Amino acid sequence: MKIRTPDDEYIKAAQKLSDDQKDRLLSRMRGKLTRILEEEKYTTIEALAIQLEIEDADLADWREKMSEIKEKSKKKS
Repeated sequence: MKIRTPDDEYIKAAQKLSDDQKDRLLSRMRGKLTRILEEEKYTTIEALAIQLEIEDADLADWREKMSEIKEKSKKKS
């Protein structure tokens, strides 16, 4: 993962999270992003914003794969 600048949209979303939501999101953070946060290359809000971006991308990928699986299932029926 390259060090990147989080998108403003995700910064705003991260700022609106409750403390519990922030904790849950931080707990799901991948190792490299966590290390970058620990080295203070990102603020907590920036790291949360990047994690939100990552999770949105992962969710989009998952939805696409599930759609393909459902289509294959329909063709078999």
